[in-house]
Amino acid sequence: MQTNAVPVTDTSINTTGCCPQFNPVGWDGQDLHFRDKRFVRAHTASVAHVPLNMGKVFARVLGHIEARHAADPAQSLTLSRELSPWAAEHLFAVTGDVPEEEEVTLSGDYLTSVFEGPFSAVKGWHEEMRQAATRAGHRPGPAWFYYTTCPKCAKVYGRNPVVGVVELLPLSAA
Repeated sequence: MQTNAVPVTDTSINTTGCCPQFNPVGWDGQDLHFRDKRFVRAHTASVAHVPLNMGKVFARVLGHIEARHAADPAQSLTLSRELSPWAAEHLFAVTGDVPEEEEVTLSGDYLTSVFEGPFSAVKGWHEEMRQAATRAGHRPGPAWFYYTTCPKCAKVYGRNPVVGVVELLPLSAA
């Protein structure tokens, strides 16, 4: 796969007017290569892993990204990871500057896996991502999750596909 590219997000089926129905073709078992890939970073609060302000934070960030025309729907990617039972971090891929938000870049190699199921399964998926990195001959780095549809759309579509993304670190690194 080309540097900084992600599998194409098929947006052709969107019966909700919110999230398109996720097509997992091309997402499972992909090697992603990022070199200074641009993202906007945001944080949300949680109580015992249950998000409190995700809708408000996502609406703000996505509004700023849209206002700056800094999104490519075909290359959509929002990576989320829990930092603790009380906080989560979210990275929104962007194509341009979004000065209203914190801008960051990622560089590294990553491996993807597609999962299906409820948010409560993430702990097991996290471990599966770590094992996949090890099977690929790497030390696992941070694992992120791309929640492809919001809870309301997942209910409408009858599925909740989630893409796990784990950083692949060299075995020799400490």
